[in-house]
Amino acid sequence: MDWIIGTLCAFLVAGAAYYKRSLTLSGSIAAVIMGAVYYGAGDLMWFGTLLLFFITSTVLSKYKKREKQELEQSYAKTGNRDAGQVLANGGLGMVLVLLHAIFPDPVWIYAFIGIMATVTADTWATEIGSLSSKPPRSVRTWKIIPPGSSGGVTVTGNAAAAAGALMIGGCAYLFLVLSSGAEGSLTALIAFAIIGVVSGFIGAYADSLMGATIQRMYHCNVCSKDVEVHHHCGQNTVRGKGLNWMSNDLVNLFSSLIGGGIAILLGWLLL
Repeated sequence: MDWIIGTLCAFLVAGAAYYKRSLTLSGSIAAVIMGAVYYGAGDLMWFGTLLLFFITSTVLSKYKKREKQELEQSYAKTGNRDAGQVLANGGLGMVLVLLHAIFPDPVWIYAFIGIMATVTADTWATEIGSLSSKPPRSVRTWKIIPPGSSGGVTVTGNAAAAAGALMIGGCAYLFLVLSSGAEGSLTALIAFAIIGVVSGFIGAYADSLMGATIQRMYHCNVCSKDVEVHHHCGQNTVRGKGLNWMSNDLVNLFSSLIGGGIAILLGWLLL
């Protein structure tokens, strides 16, 4: 029954997202499969946390979209997520929920919180930070760089990243209490919030650092910007810096692993 409920709920959410053009067809199919696994093999903690990330990220991607349109032309992925981006953000969590179902252990929950906190922090930082009135600085050199550049950070984006990661940690604990029926604890809530904000913030910074150093980039000869796309300013871009195989999705994947690892360490120390 849990698998049926998970599939139906995921279908409704993914269908609405496809209708609103927040997901492509491939992204919708991936989201339905993912939602079914999260609820069927897991419970409200897993499914609710995933849904919280997706809904908030979708809403923020639509917020002041006109102001962000020019910047989005530099990004490999935008608010209209395909299967690759869906899996990059939630695929590791799907593996963890299956591992937890087969080999129950809190370590899988800690890792999951770190991963979801990382992708949420990164998404919130991008969507809100791009609206900053001040230009971003390179996470590597701390010099001012053009808005939309990979590896750029702002105070506004940092605050958004911390808020998103904190939300994931705190809400994951509330979902855990609701799904288990156990009595909640303020101490445990604070510990989960700390796990979320620290692991998510570090993971998001790792994403920015990889974006500034090893991610595959292209150069636009029209505006002289380094971008993530093959086409910019109406012209084809040329191969620029970074590793040829290090795509944006892989950067998201590796940064999520870093966030998950930090969360495991914090879980052992705090809980």
